[in-house]
Amino acid sequence: MLAGYVKNQGFLASGDNYEGARVVLAGIPFDATTSFRPGARWAPQAIRAVSEVLEEYSPYLQRELGQVPFYDAGDLDLVPGRLEANLERMEAAAAALFQDKKIPLFLGGEHLVSYPLIRSARRYYPNLAVLHFDAHADLREEYLGERLSHATVMRLVAEEIGPGNLYQFGIRSGTWGEFAYGQEETNFFMDVITTPLEKLVPELGSRPLYVSIDIDVVDPAFAPGTGTPEPGGCTPREILQVIYLLRQARVVAFDLVEVCPAYDHGNITAILAGKIIREAILAWGR
Repeated sequence: MLAGYVKNQGFLASGDNYEGARVVLAGIPFDATTSFRPGARWAPQAIRAVSEVLEEYSPYLQRELGQVPFYDAGDLDLVPGRLEANLERMEAAAAALFQDKKIPLFLGGEHLVSYPLIRSARRYYPNLAVLHFDAHADLREEYLGERLSHATVMRLVAEEIGPGNLYQFGIRSGTWGEFAYGQEETNFFMDVITTPLEKLVPELGSRPLYVSIDIDVVDPAFAPGTGTPEPGGCTPREILQVIYLLRQARVVAFDLVEVCPAYDHGNITAILAGKIIREAILAWGR
């Protein structure tokens, strides 16, 4: 058991051998800057709870979870109300996983959690590229007077890694300024995900990739349990195709954020998140 985590129910078929695991799941139960519907802090345990409905075998990848040793560390122990202290704790926790040569799969939590995790990843992988799948650009310089927010997270990331190393897919919501910045500075793909990704994967080659999926990239008809739903999104099949397209790429870390269980009718969003996690483990856990 890793220090600094609270361990409850584990993800489907997770093992108990941290040292022997290549992939490590870590929950980040944090939603301090959520602007519309809070509750994403409860997502990691909700996703784990419904993962039992899934099979261990993926017919798409023709592998099962028993073939990939992975460990579920539990949820990072965070301090209520301490924004910057919690971000520092996330960054340090990610650093420990990278130092141990693990592929971390982080379960958010709101999208701001990506910032300290990516900061940590970049220290270990200086040539890091970030692939961001989201309904929202998240490129504001500040939101309601705050620099640190789930609405500013990708602007922070762009400034950390250089905007030319940020690739944004499925974006369909934001301010005029965000769209202008994205189209001029980042690799910005409005409202589409798989077509540009097919062309991009060979170009990225062996570059280390951090993949961040905000569940609201999926249309709310399929994923209503999220804090800021935005109509007009992709289908579950399309977002799963992202995982498969990246199978031959060098994914070094992944986060899945913004599932909000309180608004999740019939657990369909959490189940989708669980399936994304299963496919990611099988695709990237070599």
